[in-house]
Amino acid sequence: MRLQKCFEKYNGFIFDLDGTIYRGERIIEKADKTINFLKSIGKRIVFVSNKTTDTVSDYYNFLKKYNFAIEEKEIINATTIIRKHLLKNYKASYFYAIGEEKFIKELKKVGLKYSSNPREIDILIVTLDRSLDYQKLETAALALENGARFFAANIDDTCPVSGGEILDAGSTISALEKRTHRKLELYFGKPSKYIFEEALALLQLPKEEIIIIGDRIQTDIEMANRFGVDSVLVNTGVKNIITPENKQLATYILPSVFSIFE
Repeated sequence: MRLQKCFEKYNGFIFDLDGTIYRGERIIEKADKTINFLKSIGKRIVFVSNKTTDTVSDYYNFLKKYNFAIEEKEIINATTIIRKHLLKNYKASYFYAIGEEKFIKELKKVGLKYSSNPREIDILIVTLDRSLDYQKLETAALALENGARFFAANIDDTCPVSGGEILDAGSTISALEKRTHRKLELYFGKPSKYIFEEALALLQLPKEEIIIIGDRIQTDIEMANRFGVDSVLVNTGVKNIITPENKQLATYILPSVFSIFE
């Protein structure tokens, strides 16, 4: 059976963004054609990203610039999920974030309270921060030693960029765990139940009709396996080390999202 025929059984597609649809400021070749074709035949699509350095609106505007036939409500990122959780459970608490300014502003603009005083911080949040420095790490460590909750927007070790990869939240989390002897309590991006359930609610489809497409075994493929849906591992993002043990983790392994139709 041609691979395209295999994909006819799926009605809901959960796509990773960075490394799957684009990399850095470059769209993966023919990714727009893939998405637009799926939309044209009535398939339901959700984009799910662990990246918090831009807002959902930023991602939407970036994709629209390249003529993706999508709606803003079809995009979810880890910021969306952790903001919702904090508003529901910790609205009166003070948070501190190892994260970039856009991430912090997205939390503050809905009324969540920010502090950089380790004695005042109730919740530490870790995510990608390209301006990470020793002072931020020490503020976070002192907050943890004073009893702050230890959360993360995402747990990716690296983030794909043009020309390679950069350190992401997972590396920062490891450093803080060693520094403070505290363990991360909760994370909200892939492969967590929080972000998967949000995507499922948007698709409104049974799991057997859904497939997850992404570039990372530890997040995209792990989420698919954890919640019992099929998956595609694409080779356009982070470098995955394929071994006999993990080769069968993904339902399909393809060069890129466009390979679905080749």
